[in-house]
Amino acid sequence: MDLELSGKVAVVSGASRGIGEAIARALAREGCSLAVCARGAEALQEAADGFREEGAPQVLARALDLTDRSAAEPFMDEVVGELGGVDVVVNNVGGNRRKPFEETTDEDWDDLLELNLLSSLRLTRLAIPSMRERGGGSVVFISSVFGREAGGPGLSLYNVTKTAMISAAKIMALELASDGIRVNSVAPGSIRFPGGSWDRRVKEDPEGMAAFIENNLPLGRFGKAEEVAELVAYLASPRASLITGASIPADGSQGKSLI
Repeated sequence: MDLELSGKVAVVSGASRGIGEAIARALAREGCSLAVCARGAEALQEAADGFREEGAPQVLARALDLTDRSAAEPFMDEVVGELGGVDVVVNNVGGNRRKPFEETTDEDWDDLLELNLLSSLRLTRLAIPSMRERGGGSVVFISSVFGREAGGPGLSLYNVTKTAMISAAKIMALELASDGIRVNSVAPGSIRFPGGSWDRRVKEDPEGMAAFIENNLPLGRFGKAEEVAELVAYLASPRASLITGASIPADGSQGKSLI
């Protein structure tokens, strides 16, 4: 299926590895020009070379930290100036800090809200004028299965921030529908990729992870970054023209939510 993304410009944050890199690769294969960012310059440039090989006509790669509130605006200005505008935004930056709620601090909350939520809202807000000018676009937030339901003890920081992404996406979808801008969230389950946390745990505790898979993953395996990426590419495309305000799991039925 032709996703009708050829010639579009997509911004992907956290694109140097894992799910973000897979998403950018999928969009590159569909003919998108890419603006990608991540903290690590070396890994990002290596990933950018791969995006070009996959077919991206243009790749703008910038090493920056989106939790720095001064970083997003010059990046987006450069995207519009060099690539002509924005059609797709994929907010993939995120992380976790596991601890009992009682032990969390204001600094913990500030850090995780900034990393998992505010940095993505800021980047999206800056992209909206360009998408509106181009007649519409698509925004995708990468949330989590634990944004759709309780993640368990120690995950208050992660759960709250990932749930907030889903909520924000829903309200944006309502507000921006008349501009032709669709906004959705994707909720991956346990995804294993080289250098990721699940990959590390499998190597450190193969027996424990085998038990985890048996008890939690109905398909009998971890998900792959590419499986999330293909869903995101579809949501980013005009082929998904009726889908907005949705939170779509990509978790192999790991999640227990009924909606």
